[in-house]
Amino acid sequence: MDKNELIAKINSVLANEFEVEESTITPEGNIKNVLQLDSLSLVDMIALIEDEFGVEIKGQSVSQVKTFQNLYDFVYDKTNA
Repeated sequence: MDKNELIAKINSVLANEFEVEESTITPEGNIKNVLQLDSLSLVDMIALIEDEFGVEIKGQSVSQVKTFQNLYDFVYDKTNA
């Protein structure tokens, strides 16, 4: 899957799960703010991404993924390693 396809899939999955308009998800957007996540729903989002893309987001990686661009890059790097 190329990066643009990956980004489209991530946006679609997150928009459906967290009931936001896909257009509100932008690369520079803060994940917690855009998706209105509290700490519990952040865990849900991480589990969703892990299940959907077969990657693990653990420990310090979680704190480094603040924007959607960070998430795109992280998932892309992990799936193409």
